[in-house]
Amino acid sequence: MSLLDLDLISKALPQTWKSTVVGRVGDSNIKVLRMDEMPSAAEVHDYTEGLLVISGQLLLGVGGETICVEAGQIYLAEAGVAHSVLSGSYGTLVIIDIGQSNTLQKGH
Repeated sequence: MSLLDLDLISKALPQTWKSTVVGRVGDSNIKVLRMDEMPSAAEVHDYTEGLLVISGQLLLGVGGETICVEAGQIYLAEAGVAHSVLSGSYGTLVIIDIGQSNTLQKGH
């Protein structure tokens, strides 16, 4: 078992919004990334994505609503539901690709 400092890992990444896989649990990838205040286009996945904020905040657009996910909170983006990152997000984000059967991947 390994002890991981997710804030340190995210700060060492060469680019914001590009995740790196730090482990797997069952068939789920666990990824970490560093957020900046730039928005991103809507995404839809064929698996549920857990978005766990370690530090800072994540602002999401989902179904015309703005959802603020703060440090210590997780948002579950259900499979098939479009979600976008809004301006103002910052800090460290852990992404848990729940039930994704692909092999380890890099990139968000």
